[in-house]
Amino acid sequence: MKNFFTAKRICRAGIIAALYVALCYAFMPVAYQGIFQIRPAEALCILPLFFPEAVPALYIGCMLSNLASPFLVYDVFVGSLATLIAALGTYMVGRLIRESRKSPFAHVGRVALGGLFPVIANTFVIPLVIVFLCKDTEGFANASIAYWTNCLSMFVTELTWIFGLGSPLYAFVYRMRKKGVAAFLDGKKAAPVTETPPEEPAA
Repeated sequence: MKNFFTAKRICRAGIIAALYVALCYAFMPVAYQGIFQIRPAEALCILPLFFPEAVPALYIGCMLSNLASPFLVYDVFVGSLATLIAALGTYMVGRLIRESRKSPFAHVGRVALGGLFPVIANTFVIPLVIVFLCKDTEGFANASIAYWTNCLSMFVTELTWIFGLGSPLYAFVYRMRKKGVAAFLDGKKAAPVTETPPEEPAA
């Protein structure tokens, strides 16, 4: 546990949480409205595939962002809990399917399965908050129609941002790690291996 809370991981967690909050607030007017919601911050939900500290970072970032949600109390606790559960699922996928330089299919599987958790969690939990906890069924004949309509809306929204924007983010982080960029790795960058020139034969 001591090795988990390294200075680098704590700093990286703070950056991830701050980015999540900043992106949510930047798009606040269109982040909670309409059939298709503008939530680019959701792309960060792919990061637990690489960084375990992204799990608590996303949870805290989501809680802080939901302080401005129109469904304040329920969204802060229930909505953020959905993000935490989804992040844990994504992290477990990253543990089970390791990064591979030789197999591109491993990366496809990591993104597809890892991204599935936040898509499913938000698709079914967020409409539950909106419709049944906050009783927001305006414009719908009954709560059931309102719930499934909101589920469809969240599914399209999450699918777009998790995979549409999250996939390029995954590729970027992987390239940085492959290049040995220290900010994306734990510990120090490994020194390049140099070959020792053969000795000259004695005369």
